[in-house]
Amino acid sequence: MARKGTRPPTLSPPRRRWALLCACLYVFLFNLASSKALSQDAPAAALLTPPARSWALACANNEALVMQHPDSYLRYRLHIVDGKGDQVRDQIETPEGTVSRLIRRDGRPLTPQEDSEERDRLNTLAASPASFARRIRHDEGNRKMGIGLIGMMPDAMRWTYAPGQPQLPDRPAGTAALVVLDFNPNPKWSPPTLESEMLTGIAGRVWIEPHTRQMVHLEARVIHAINIGWGILAHIYPGGTVTLQQINAGGQRWIINHIVEQLALQALIVKSVKQQLVFDATDFQTISPMGYQRAIKILLDTPLPAR
Repeated sequence: MARKGTRPPTLSPPRRRWALLCACLYVFLFNLASSKALSQDAPAAALLTPPARSWALACANNEALVMQHPDSYLRYRLHIVDGKGDQVRDQIETPEGTVSRLIRRDGRPLTPQEDSEERDRLNTLAASPASFARRIRHDEGNRKMGIGLIGMMPDAMRWTYAPGQPQLPDRPAGTAALVVLDFNPNPKWSPPTLESEMLTGIAGRVWIEPHTRQMVHLEARVIHAINIGWGILAHIYPGGTVTLQQINAGGQRWIINHIVEQLALQALIVKSVKQQLVFDATDFQTISPMGYQRAIKILLDTPLPAR
């Protein structure tokens, strides 16, 4: 995340790979229960009848639509805290890609200088469709890689129902029991690409709302060291964890609204670093599709929060 506020938050290549893996785990499990359409009155035991892996197989081919969320656009606040600082951004999704404006830093309003730099950045982006298109092509490449990883998940992982089906402590009383699955690496599976090596060291648990068939909570951990590119590109140490939470943002649109990540890695055999991230998305508004330049104008016309 750029300290001076002149660019949107960015991640180092190893960090992007881990963040993408987290997102892939999320979107893969996002519709994990879609193998059977069960009625509201189905007994809890019926949810656990099919093999756990069959749920994963049934939804793997649908996840590209979930990642691309066609014909669904949101505006929301994104709050990110990591080792480089604390930022709040106003984000707008468009058919051409997402644009954002920095509106708070380190728990305080922007200074006039910071606001001026952010306005200059956005005006430059609006005046250069080619630059914006290059950024979007990069994002699209990451999305395609994510879709590829999702397609590998059914074979890369072993899927089982969690013993006792433990429920989330903050689940509202009277709501249907969640389906809980455990996943861990399949020792018989060999990663076909550098990026897919990440799948060999991740295990965790996911909670799924059975009637909407959406993931509401996920906990994953690095159970043993992960070497990407024989450890040359990155070495991820065991013990790292990530927690994801997802909510319905309106209509049929679900989105991650909370991430807590703690990760230790060594990038390009240079030095070991600890990565910590807290991510919160709030204030979701469903919006009509618009061009990215129109979205930038709306962002710039919106007064900054006074506090």
